[in-house]
Amino acid sequence: MKILKYGLLVALIGILSSCGKEQSSATGWNYNDPNNGGFQKMPFEEQETGPNLVLIEGGTFTQGRVEQDVMFDWNNYPRRVTVSSFYMDETEVTNHFWLEYLFWLGRVFGADYPEVIVKALPDTLVWRSKLAYNEPYVDYYLRHPAYRDYPVVGITWKQANDYCLWRTDRVNEYILIREGILEHYVNQAAEDNFNTDAYYAGQYESGKAAEGVPDFNPNGTGYRRVRMEDGIMLPKYRLPTEAEWEYAAYGLIGNSLGERVIERRLWPWNGHAVRNPEEEYIGSMLANFKRGRGDNMGIAGKLNDNADVTNPVYAYWPNDYGLYNMAGNVSEWVMDVYRPLNTEDNSDFRPFRGNVYQKLLVDEEGYVAEKDSLGRLRKVDVTDEENLDRRNYQRADNINFLDGDYESHIDRLHWGDDFENSEENKTETTFMYEYGKKSLVNDETRVYKGGSWKDRAYYMNPGTRRFLEETQRTSFIGFRCAMDRVGSPVGLGN
Repeated sequence: MKILKYGLLVALIGILSSCGKEQSSATGWNYNDPNNGGFQKMPFEEQETGPNLVLIEGGTFTQGRVEQDVMFDWNNYPRRVTVSSFYMDETEVTNHFWLEYLFWLGRVFGADYPEVIVKALPDTLVWRSKLAYNEPYVDYYLRHPAYRDYPVVGITWKQANDYCLWRTDRVNEYILIREGILEHYVNQAAEDNFNTDAYYAGQYESGKAAEGVPDFNPNGTGYRRVRMEDGIMLPKYRLPTEAEWEYAAYGLIGNSLGERVIERRLWPWNGHAVRNPEEEYIGSMLANFKRGRGDNMGIAGKLNDNADVTNPVYAYWPNDYGLYNMAGNVSEWVMDVYRPLNTEDNSDFRPFRGNVYQKLLVDEEGYVAEKDSLGRLRKVDVTDEENLDRRNYQRADNINFLDGDYESHIDRLHWGDDFENSEENKTETTFMYEYGKKSLVNDETRVYKGGSWKDRAYYMNPGTRRFLEETQRTSFIGFRCAMDRVGSPVGLGN
């Protein structure tokens, strides 16, 4: 639901000011009253739904393996967990969305920092195969309009995260323009570009269409910049957690009756088959995957999934949350750092491994430090000293907690009391997992979920999980964004 337009907001506050003011039920003092110091209560209904997002109503489900462990990985034990409501893109991020991102980077950073654009380029060479002719995909897949609505691939986990942050700023900038607070400022360049955190911290002043929203501070100018307390700008776009992705893929909201899930699912749809059983579409594939050895698309005249590699993001039928291609097409990056026993170790409420707690960098006087050369606020890890009295965490980096830290180290008995200060301990998980020797697991190894055009049907089960280094790219891994839901988990009026 859209927020009140800026003009209507001013008018509403004016009416409230002239026709009586709302009082605090805690103190009895008026809100929005300069005579009381001007503490404000802004009109707010609920969180606006961002572009391409759908609300995923949270709940409890069994995360992990529900099918045979045919790969014998033993890294995905089933466990009941709870996922809070959140938002997720209804489709994978497309080539066209990524080209829009590259265009903006070129317009803003091209003259001063061209390396930013190079850093964001997908690796189109992921399509090459030593014994196959895939050069057409190398040349055309990213930029040709025929592939405009196909999922972007050749993206690292880090690039996907950078895109999420960029998208956050562009959406919030648009909201402020829509509300009449900012103007269309097309001359943004280098560090002079809109950034949500920088705006909140008072370090973005360009492109003003108005001085801000009305301010009732008797010592102020009558206007102020938008604050988080106003609820106008949206939370950050991000990658979904592994639990969120898996929960959303099943779409069990369509199989619930009262407080019961009346039918479990093997796929994002009901039944054990991968073809549509409805009379109108009977026999049509429900997802894009590799049916068997040497069979990527079926026979001419009756292509089974109508795709040799990927397919447009709106192909096939959505699941009961309205999400497309949660099985097949491309596998997708999620936020989590990979550990074999994540499903055992993680919390059963909003499970996630990968927390590194940070704060904004401030100067000696406590003010937020200046922006970096790209217009972003600098962040640093929280220190051990400031966490001494905390009971919920003591360290900034919790990636290794219970699996890779000193307390859980399988070889600590060989080192005794000296291990905690040894060089081997400083290498984090390298010593335990012997990265590159006995495993490919370290703190930069990320989970990706779901099947792809290159996989057999087994991997389309949402419970399967695989991993890859966050700096690696493939022709079969893409991503979609998520966003936190704040307030009611079910929406206005429920």
